[in-house]
Amino acid sequence: MKLPFPDWLLVTPIKVYVELPGEDGVTNELIFDGKCNFNEKSKTVMNAERQLVTLSGSCIFKGDIYPNKPIKGYITLVDDEGNKIESRQIYNYRKIRNPDGSIYSTELDLM
Repeated sequence: MKLPFPDWLLVTPIKVYVELPGEDGVTNELIFDGKCNFNEKSKTVMNAERQLVTLSGSCIFKGDIYPNKPIKGYITLVDDEGNKIESRQIYNYRKIRNPDGSIYSTELDLM
């Protein structure tokens, strides 16, 4: 059973890049160029080294934007013409599942 996704919430244009290690250093690959639900609510979490990290927002995408791979990189907020507004690092990601096991949404926590 698949749950319906509220597409009307996807209003913020965004680009998501992953950092891939290679022979010549780290390369950036665009994995998503579209709209998401962007929230600028900040919160503080504790990382594995017991240090406080301030998160500056989160993004929610419909479905799986990078199937079967971890997401490590950054996002770029863009305006309607495609001009860069600002960039933020990805701190953590989650892939929420439907009751049938398919991916319902991808959520990114931003620093």
